[in-house]
Amino acid sequence: MDIRKELEKRILVIDGAMGTMIQRHKLQEADYRGERFKDWHCDVKGNNDLLSITQPQIITGIHKQYLDAGADIIETNTFSSTSIAQADYDMQSLAYELNVASAKCARAAIDEYKVQNPNNQNPKFVAGAIGPLNKTLSLSPDVNNPGYRAVTFDEVVNAYYEQIKGLVDGGVDVLLIETIFDTLNAKAAIFAIKKYFHDAHKPELPIMISGTITDASGRTLSGQTLEAFYISVMHANPISVGLNCALGAHEMRPHIEELAQIASCYVSAYPNAGLPNAMGEYDEEPSDTGHYLEEWAKEGWVNIVGGCCGTTPDHIKHIADHVKKLQPRELPEVETV
Repeated sequence: MDIRKELEKRILVIDGAMGTMIQRHKLQEADYRGERFKDWHCDVKGNNDLLSITQPQIITGIHKQYLDAGADIIETNTFSSTSIAQADYDMQSLAYELNVASAKCARAAIDEYKVQNPNNQNPKFVAGAIGPLNKTLSLSPDVNNPGYRAVTFDEVVNAYYEQIKGLVDGGVDVLLIETIFDTLNAKAAIFAIKKYFHDAHKPELPIMISGTITDASGRTLSGQTLEAFYISVMHANPISVGLNCALGAHEMRPHIEELAQIASCYVSAYPNAGLPNAMGEYDEEPSDTGHYLEEWAKEGWVNIVGGCCGTTPDHIKHIADHVKKLQPRELPEVETV
């Protein structure tokens, strides 16, 4: 299976929110702990990635719902599966295992889907989700000491390296560096990917990169414009660059239009279900999200579409139905000097 060949033929659909779907299960502390961690010394409720170990049937079930809705790419439940992020729960030692387990949950969902849909010839892909971390290399957490950093570049590289090894060992098809608000963190992830495949003497998996524009200024949280962000990561030779999170489709539209004009690779877009309301919840109807992304597809701006925070299998079904007959954005002719 080659995702590049599929991208040449059609617009691919990536899944929606994992956290939104987990919340529907109304899990308690004991559910997160499971039998293995019933005596863990601190609270673990909220550590959604841990559910790939303690409640794998829930995670596989969520993946399956997105596949049934029409997703071509499902993301592993590994947004926080690094030793740095897991330190919040004193679970640094589980980082590798979390990634392997999450990748296997996604693979199991695809296997189940194939058995139930033998006539569907479109391949399904597992994207190893690599999140932005809860510590940043470009910004100081101390307003009184702007030169201070809570983490070093090498520490970030090492954390990502361990995550990447787990994702690859678990059987992912592509690696997705997503929700990037600090490009230096993303560069550490890119370096870790290149280093891992060099060390392992394995052919490199395709890389997808997705940044986050945080407000109407059109910049990332660390201050880069979209074009600067794109130029900063293109050395990774990704199969796609795109945007996700932070904005709803209505607010993301001009940025996707801009990216479609400058990107020499494929373009991805998976916005939130609108902007959050006063309660932090998302109100945008699936049909509205579907119409927005259909419009982008008709304009010829996108190759991969889906949803982020607040989106559900119903959102993904509407998106998939709206774009399935539309042509993908064609790659531009890049002049070589």
